[in-house]
Amino acid sequence: MQFEVWAPQADRVTLQCDGVTRALERDPDRAGWWRGEAEAADGSRYGFALDDGPVLPDPRSRRQPDGPDGLSAVVDHGRYAWRTEWPGRPLPGAVLYELHVGTYTREGTLDAAAGRLEHLAELGVTHVELMPLCPFPGRHGWGYEGVSLWAVHEPYGGPEALKRFVDRAHELGLGVVLDVVHNHLGPSGNYLPRFGPYFTDTHHTPWGSAVNLDAPGSDEVRAYLVGSALAWLRDYRLDGLRLDAVHALADTRACHFLEELSTAVDALASDVGRPLFLIAESDLNDPRLVTPRAEGGLGLHAQWNDDFHHCLHTALTGESQGYYADFGKAPFAALAKTLAGGYFHDGTYSSFRGRHHGRPLDRSRVAAHRLLGYSQTHDQVGNRAQGDRLSASLSPGLLACAATLTLTAPFTPMLFMGEEWAAGTPWQFFTDHTDPELAEAVRRGRRREFAAHGWAEEDVPDPQDPATRDRSCLDWSEPEREPHARVLAWYRRLIALRHEQADLTDPDLADTKVAHDEQRRWLAFRRGDVRVAVNLAKETAAIPLGPRQARVLAAWEPVAAPGADGVLEVPGESCVVLLQA
Repeated sequence: MQFEVWAPQADRVTLQCDGVTRALERDPDRAGWWRGEAEAADGSRYGFALDDGPVLPDPRSRRQPDGPDGLSAVVDHGRYAWRTEWPGRPLPGAVLYELHVGTYTREGTLDAAAGRLEHLAELGVTHVELMPLCPFPGRHGWGYEGVSLWAVHEPYGGPEALKRFVDRAHELGLGVVLDVVHNHLGPSGNYLPRFGPYFTDTHHTPWGSAVNLDAPGSDEVRAYLVGSALAWLRDYRLDGLRLDAVHALADTRACHFLEELSTAVDALASDVGRPLFLIAESDLNDPRLVTPRAEGGLGLHAQWNDDFHHCLHTALTGESQGYYADFGKAPFAALAKTLAGGYFHDGTYSSFRGRHHGRPLDRSRVAAHRLLGYSQTHDQVGNRAQGDRLSASLSPGLLACAATLTLTAPFTPMLFMGEEWAAGTPWQFFTDHTDPELAEAVRRGRRREFAAHGWAEEDVPDPQDPATRDRSCLDWSEPEREPHARVLAWYRRLIALRHEQADLTDPDLADTKVAHDEQRRWLAFRRGDVRVAVNLAKETAAIPLGPRQARVLAAWEPVAAPGADGVLEVPGESCVVLLQA
């Protein structure tokens, strides 16, 4: 078997495979690369030593059986017999479901999560978006401090378990999206700097030195990241990738890394004959991210839209601290602007940032499905001091309103696991760092961060306490009980409507027309012949819909169709979806 590694600064590289050590030779055709042959098979343990130093895991390791610090293992992807012929499932018309493997079930494994996929098929979602799976220290964590960007966290089940999960999802008609982190790697178990200039001090990020995308040696670093992304899509038959915090990818080259990545993914989609897509997390409000390359954009297929979340959250909760400040001044007006225009900050002044932010989105060129809308995500729940969901403070009626706005808005909707039944469990920040100093630093940093916002230190959960993770696991007995069962039925009905009514997946963002009353706390919008009305006040709202006849498709509380005057009477903390003739 051929082994190879990029180590441009080394004078000598040796391979240790199944206890046998061999010297590697320089590749005459690729500067900085070393290669050599060795007897190996699936499961063989190996690593590389640089200049007679310690044996280190392969930067392109496909498996880390003993965690980030252990030897790598050979993976023969051809050994797995796929059960499902999968044509793929594109992003337009999709409903995504964000899932954390370690807390979706108490067992916290991919196989256990696969056993719960029928619930999602019955719910009506189209794609499961898995939070990061790359190896990280310990057993439990969010996954954003991973290393070995080609491998699967062993406590989750490793490579074979991910293939079984994807196979089962595809059997049920569900696509699978994976959250990948290119903007930084975990501090623990990260040996990349020993191999080469994977990071640069030219730029800095909240996590330290930036990933090297534009300094000397960046050609190979970019190829490393692109290769990892293509490997997930090809070897595990994934349908898409979510790219974490792309605004932290510092790149001054003429061809931005994201353009290079989207070009490679589109080429792979053509090769394999099924749709593949990239979804960016970005707070830039820059339409160029999702503008096709032929039109001067970077060619990503969609992006998370935090503006929609922030408008909705402030309207529902009344919170206006921190980055909610601009949205909380007039949340219904902010929500109306975002529903019709995509972004709230489109060149407007952002008080949180102390500057103007964003640029307008051309509604005639950008399809509505390229923005993802959501009322909750792992970030927006887990980065609260106590990890409290909306269900911890809102009535079932207001939760139904949040679901209605998310699932009937022009954007591609995304749910956060458990949201669909108003889960009573929190989702808190938890870690399992094996380095005591790092564990204590994270613990102190977390408490200091929230103390600055008025939280008592003793009220901030200890990330290293196993009970913090345990509290965050979904309780699968809840969907059978009230009020959870009623909320779940509402989500199912809304998702079914989204699939049934073509107007709800119309890509024309400009076709959305919105009316609202800031004081009376109601909002209504039109998408084709579909009318949606939500009343967040406790009192009944009289909402004028116009003279056309309409029939009720779904209502949280019983609602009569509007009379001859076109006025719809919506009970307090309730919502309704109608179809006009």
